[in-house]
Amino acid sequence: MPTLLHIDSSCSPVGTSLSRELTADYVAQWTVACPDGRIVYRDVASDPVPFVGGVYAALGQRVERGGPIAHQDVVDLLQTDDERAEWHRTLPLIEEVLAADLILLGVPMYNFTVAAPLKAWIDRVTFPGVYVDPQTGQFHLNATEVVIVCTRGGAYGPGTPRQAFDFQVPYLRAWFTSNLGIEDANIHVIKAEMTRADDIPALNQFKDFGKQSLAAARECVQRLAGAAVPSVALTPSSGA
Repeated sequence: MPTLLHIDSSCSPVGTSLSRELTADYVAQWTVACPDGRIVYRDVASDPVPFVGGVYAALGQRVERGGPIAHQDVVDLLQTDDERAEWHRTLPLIEEVLAADLILLGVPMYNFTVAAPLKAWIDRVTFPGVYVDPQTGQFHLNATEVVIVCTRGGAYGPGTPRQAFDFQVPYLRAWFTSNLGIEDANIHVIKAEMTRADDIPALNQFKDFGKQSLAAARECVQRLAGAAVPSVALTPSSGA
């Protein structure tokens, strides 16, 4: 039974958030393609993950000195009630990531990067050592698939004036590949750009581009989700 971990991070509610709409469309299609699939859902905007602090950092640093560790064994290294509380907040999130066959992220761009609630989730689940098999040294998630649904008010693709300001997709690719060990070929990015062209006067001239980009994103969602196992993603060409 395949497991889909679905994370939404938009501060905008259902009905006004394009990233939520696109991930919901993906899940609807995926459910048809995988009727026996299991869906685990987290809305990190409406149900925030606590920011990590000094206790988490100290625990993580101490565990990291020992090298890779099975996540079930971290409990044996806890020394204080505060550390036990931190691990109690963290372990369920890590278990959801480790159990997922597919991770679906809804990621609006805020100030050139990901939203703070998503970053809080990322910081907490990135506990050192638990994604590597202590016996083999191999990452547990090297076969996990990832679908990142990005929405951007402007355009940040190749050749655009703000191409260098995209700290959203490159950041997520670096995190998934370096920290979780997911193969880059297994990361599929769907982008809807110029999503604010209708309501920001300075962007009105790009309305047609915004409509084309959103249409391409919808097509990509349907094709990837309908295939059950993601294939090569379609990403709309970008222009300013």
